[in-house]
Amino acid sequence: MANNVSDQFFEPSTDTNANFGNSVSGQTNSFFLPKVYSKQVLNFFRKSSVVEAITNTDYAGEISAFGDSVRIIKEPEITVYQYERGADVTATKLTDQELTLVVDVANAFKFIVDDIETNMSHVNFRDVATSSAAYALRDAFDSGVIAEMFAGVSASSPNHILGSDNATDLAAGTFDGTGNLDIGFGSSEHDPIDVLSHMARLLDEQNVPEEGRWFLANPEFYEVLVQSSSKLLSVDYNAGQGSIRNGLVSSGKLRGFDMYKSNNIAATTNAAGKCLAGHMSSTATAQTITNTEVLRDPDSFGDIVRGLHVYGAQVLRSEALVSAFYGID
Repeated sequence: MANNVSDQFFEPSTDTNANFGNSVSGQTNSFFLPKVYSKQVLNFFRKSSVVEAITNTDYAGEISAFGDSVRIIKEPEITVYQYERGADVTATKLTDQELTLVVDVANAFKFIVDDIETNMSHVNFRDVATSSAAYALRDAFDSGVIAEMFAGVSASSPNHILGSDNATDLAAGTFDGTGNLDIGFGSSEHDPIDVLSHMARLLDEQNVPEEGRWFLANPEFYEVLVQSSSKLLSVDYNAGQGSIRNGLVSSGKLRGFDMYKSNNIAATTNAAGKCLAGHMSSTATAQTITNTEVLRDPDSFGDIVRGLHVYGAQVLRSEALVSAFYGID
């Protein structure tokens, strides 16, 4: 039997379909050698997931497969009339406006764990890879729903889009949508706390309840918000509880908002970034893992692990969302 240096290390082939193959881009792929190596696996940094904290998930239990739909009846609005003695009371005809939450997004994963990797390694690659896949599905869910929420903000009657992504002139930024808002603490800049205050006012005008309000922005916005000129979210001013848990930035509210941070807000064209505020009732989401299965690979000695995640999102109350485009100079 032929024997060479690579055989003793079970070096994988250069086939791009091979696990840990040397031809796979992005990794050196020369570390799965059953000799002596660490008992710890370096996991990916996990981005915080925020969608389940800022949306209505009451309908999640009503779906089971891709293409399912949930019909949501909006509460009818009753008109109150002034009553005069002897006069007939005008009746309000009940309406049953219907919104449909459709599970129209499906994401899947699939990987193969070779028997050699299972038998020769102290690492349970199936568990490690499944954990990574679960995170990737959750991350895709977050990005998709946040994009849906930005797209669902009311643009007229009422106009809840502050600033604009079309303008490149920071100085033109105003709350009426003529440019992206130049945030900062200079005389001609918008203090970021003023942006939150204006968002809160717009929600107040639509009778959006204060309980359940949230604010979402990326790290760049928070960098400005916590500068020394602001001192709003420093751990010194937050009862020493400044840690981030599932994207939640602070233990208390700011201008009535629970403060969340996310890297899943899509990039802008001209503005430095965009942020979003709203109420939990504004958007409904429903998600489920429909299939997870393990089966033997017919083409190799290994197990195929695959799963399917489906979800849907529907903005129910566009007036309960406010977005803003901002610039930083």
